[in-house]
Amino acid sequence: MFQGSLVAIVTPFTDGALDEKGLRKNLRFLIQNGSNGIVPCATTGESPSLSDDEYERVIKISVEENEGKLPIIAGCGTNSTTKTIKLMHRAQEYGATALLIVTPYYNKPTAEGLYGHYKAVSAETDRPIIIYNVPGRTGTNILPKTVVQLARECKNIAGIKEASGNLEQVSELALLRPKDFAILSGDDALTFPMLALGAEGVISVCANILPKEVSQMCERFRAGDIEGARALHLKMFPVMKALFIESNPIPLKKAMEMLGMAAGKPRLPLAEMNPENARVLKTKLVEFGLKV
Repeated sequence: MFQGSLVAIVTPFTDGALDEKGLRKNLRFLIQNGSNGIVPCATTGESPSLSDDEYERVIKISVEENEGKLPIIAGCGTNSTTKTIKLMHRAQEYGATALLIVTPYYNKPTAEGLYGHYKAVSAETDRPIIIYNVPGRTGTNILPKTVVQLARECKNIAGIKEASGNLEQVSELALLRPKDFAILSGDDALTFPMLALGAEGVISVCANILPKEVSQMCERFRAGDIEGARALHLKMFPVMKALFIESNPIPLKKAMEMLGMAAGKPRLPLAEMNPENARVLKTKLVEFGLKV
């Protein structure tokens, strides 16, 4: 279920409100261009800034436009175990086929606390769970030993979105994980190296604007065309880097705006992109061959 290019989608806004028409257009573009999964209401979707009603609509629209073709992996992690379970239940009711659950942020739980959190969450659902490890945002790093213990004890903990940036940690996960446990890159710039270490794919930001290319890179690697996959990685690399010149999804929304896609401004506390950084981003898009 979890391989290839799984797209962490933006939540488009118009005049501060959810742009449902734009969201549907974006989803059709991703589904028609080789994406292997849709990830709504995660970091890229500005989940902390969504109202309860918007959260529901984004997931329901994703499910409707998908028509059962791809897994819909809804972001539903918080820094409260109780709140995470409630949000997880809502995501299931709205039609999500799997759940992306970030490690609790701000609290800075110990390894024992992280283990207890995911055990409690796992017991409340039969849907597949993807652990989301992003220490740069959460202040907490879930170590391979804890991940593997959870994967062995909880049948529905099916994979990890690994965004620590630590390839040594990825290597340890690849060495110790159960057979059916998926490793997914959480950083576009590290997807190719992680594929070489045994990852199955990526939960991608870049695929919002380059869905075909990100998917093809993963497909080529799985087919044994390592040189072809490397060539695509290197071609996309400058765009990948430019999309993180400021906090995600600020540059991505600006890139989508430049490309005529539905995105809108990010919500406070995220601000619009610095004009100089926007010029750098535009240059990289043009150099790639995109019409802006």
